[in-house]
Amino acid sequence: MPTELAKQDLDILRLLQRDATLSSGEIAERINLSQSPCWRRINRLEQEGVIQRRVALLDREALGMEVVVFATINLTSTGRQNLMSFEREIVDHPEVIECYTMTGIWDYMLKIVTRDIRHYEEFVRNTLTASPAIRELHSHMAVTEIKNSTELPLDTQL
Repeated sequence: MPTELAKQDLDILRLLQRDATLSSGEIAERINLSQSPCWRRINRLEQEGVIQRRVALLDREALGMEVVVFATINLTSTGRQNLMSFEREIVDHPEVIECYTMTGIWDYMLKIVTRDIRHYEEFVRNTLTASPAIRELHSHMAVTEIKNSTELPLDTQL
């Protein structure tokens, strides 16, 4: 069941989504609240799991990671054991930055980031297709990034 959020909670979340380095004092000032109640609200949001963690977002291109691939995968068998085995295996690959089970014709969709196309090919050949669990893999190369956001749509969904 979703956590009940007051307007001030939403204001805090909006600010933290954009800049997690803000102190509770800075946040309190921006939302017109004193620091102690603001800190308590942030602490509660963390304890309830609404705020999972605070991270630095890195620029993959500045770090030389040029390739983004969305790979669709079908497994050899979709029995519970095979699904769980694949999921345990896939989380160990740092190139896979997102993995979703899918409805429709694909079992999984992966978002994979590599420095170049050669590294992607090596990853596919030596890791993904080497897995006996994978029957079919299709690669969809991202050409132009139009939007990439980590911010949840608080204003339209809550």
